[in-house]
Amino acid sequence: MRTKKATAFFNRKSYIIAAVIMVVAAFGMIGLYYSQQDKKQEEQLAKEQEELVKQAKAEDQARENALKEKAKAAAQAAQAAQEEQKKAAKKEKEKEKEKEEKKEEETEAVSGIIAPQEDNFLDEPEVISNTINEAPIQEPEFHFDMFNLTWPLQGNVILNYSMDQTVYFATLDQYKYNPAVIIQAEVNSPVNAVAEGIVTSVETNEETGTTITVDMGDGYSARYGQLKEIPKNQGDYVENGEILGYVNEPTKYYSVEGANLYFQLLKDGAPVDPMEYFE
Repeated sequence: MRTKKATAFFNRKSYIIAAVIMVVAAFGMIGLYYSQQDKKQEEQLAKEQEELVKQAKAEDQARENALKEKAKAAAQAAQAAQEEQKKAAKKEKEKEKEKEEKKEEETEAVSGIIAPQEDNFLDEPEVISNTINEAPIQEPEFHFDMFNLTWPLQGNVILNYSMDQTVYFATLDQYKYNPAVIIQAEVNSPVNAVAEGIVTSVETNEETGTTITVDMGDGYSARYGQLKEIPKNQGDYVENGEILGYVNEPTKYYSVEGANLYFQLLKDGAPVDPMEYFE
């Protein structure tokens, strides 16, 4: 009787131990499953973050390429405008020269048909005809003085020129290259020409707002953005220090930075650091 009871007790105990082992094994498998799921999620998040970084770099490169293409196109347009001005000046000079030659021919023809005067008129006053020749209109000649560039306005530079590494733009909340200097200024502050030159374009775009570009000679040009009330048109001559416009409200690209002047200096269409040229 005792043997049967002992056997039944041990059989029941074995079942309990086996059940406990199965429960522990089941929890272990569940924990392993969730651990693998967490690992897969972490790997998926890492891949997504890597894709986002690649996409951001690609967007930055695309913007940079677009900026370079735009600068190249602007340089070509400025060069074309300069060539047109030279051609127009050359034609004007040729017309003036033709007018002078025609006047000389007419004068010679009239002199050839005047009859000799009789002796009794020698005592009378001689009538002399003066011909006044108008001077031909000449385009102003100017050369870029790289050692005497004046500041367009007084203000703090809040974003420096940087084309060798990216800088942080607060409004865009991203790092990117900066081909210009961003000078902090109050709205309605006057903006002056840093050097004399010829206006090659007055245009408006989303990033820099109303923008004027001035050819300063020898391949150099200056671009002034975030302006309003520009009194100049394409082809107008600009003197050093002359007012080109007034600071406008910032575009949506610079809403955090606040009102400012976007100033860019270019050499043969490529941006250069203006800080190396300012007095």
